[in-house]
Amino acid sequence: MKSPLRIQTHPNLKIVFLTLLLVFSLVAPVWAADLEKGAQVFDTTCAGCHINGGNIVRRGKTLKQKALERNGYATVEAIATIVANGKANMSAYKERLTPEEIENVAHYVLQRALENWQ
Repeated sequence: MKSPLRIQTHPNLKIVFLTLLLVFSLVAPVWAADLEKGAQVFDTTCAGCHINGGNIVRRGKTLKQKALERNGYATVEAIATIVANGKANMSAYKERLTPEEIENVAHYVLQRALENWQ
């Protein structure tokens, strides 16, 4: 009687897998901290006009996912650019926020938009 089929794996595959697991377990808390810092920046800098992802100045320019997609701002990079440089009624914040703060708030806004600001 033949033994069950055994799949041979490369001996280093386990090491690669464990290394990736370790790296991602170390990076995940950093991402969480960035979102937390982004939330702090949003609360102190953005929430006055964009409470709960809305927009008290221009109704159609909200931070909701559909509006971000419609207006071409559905990426972290696009959000960071408009935070830094402003546009129309949106003030520029590159002189008031650090690049790290801008990146953090952009990640936060996109994450909240994906969660429908719930």
